[in-house]
Amino acid sequence: MWSTFIVQDEEVRTVNPSAGVHQPSGGLEGFLGSRGGGRKRRNRTHSSSGVGVSESQEGKIKLTLFMAVTGIMLTVLGVGTEFWVELKPSKSFYNNQTCLVAHYGLWKCCTKTFWVSDMDPKQEICGPLHLHEESNCTFFKFYTTGENIVLFQKTPEKDLTVASAMFAIMSLFLMVMGAICVIMAVSKGVQFFLKPAAVCFILSGVLIFLCLMVFHQSVLSFLASDQSIPLHHEMSWSVTCVGCAGALVIVAGVLFLVLALPYSPWEKCLPKKNSDI
Repeated sequence: MWSTFIVQDEEVRTVNPSAGVHQPSGGLEGFLGSRGGGRKRRNRTHSSSGVGVSESQEGKIKLTLFMAVTGIMLTVLGVGTEFWVELKPSKSFYNNQTCLVAHYGLWKCCTKTFWVSDMDPKQEICGPLHLHEESNCTFFKFYTTGENIVLFQKTPEKDLTVASAMFAIMSLFLMVMGAICVIMAVSKGVQFFLKPAAVCFILSGVLIFLCLMVFHQSVLSFLASDQSIPLHHEMSWSVTCVGCAGALVIVAGVLFLVLALPYSPWEKCLPKKNSDI
């Protein structure tokens, strides 16, 4: 009676000395196919465990990324323009023929000279800025030489202005880093990258609002530097863009944090009722 040997590798094979070696059907192709199928099963299990990004999640991530990119564009628009605050003295500040209006942002200051005859006789302050007059703009020198600027015999608080500019730059850096993390999460199919992206966007929104608060304090310090010349001031559209951008990126960060959770918060808060009777 022939002896039978059992050899166990990936699967059980029976070797009979008289009948030769019997391999599973398909030979090497079947063996590789079984290993490839195992890898596919493991990948599906890996995605279903919450680590991967499903197709439904990918659509939500892209929609939230669009919101964040809109916030980034508004931040770039607001930070790069000089319409943060408008300063308007009375029409009779210089003479009865012309008056001067100034506006500035984080990087430069611009002034406009208007003819009093072109303005509404009922208004008491100079302006408005949308009148078609030539602007005279100059960059702040305290970023390079440390020299401050004088407007209406007043000097801005350069330390506060520099601090607000630094907050804006750090916020933009975090926004870009968050967008890179989201792109990696979508391209690599790894849900883990959504967590650092959420942190980056939320922190960038907080820094944007800190920038606005510090800049507003610098404007108040500028107005208080000399009380001899009364000025009417108001925040302009660049501040509106930056404020909307801060709100958008914070909301996007919270949504990315929700999408990074291993479970749906709606199913936890509002569980489905059992339909079985």
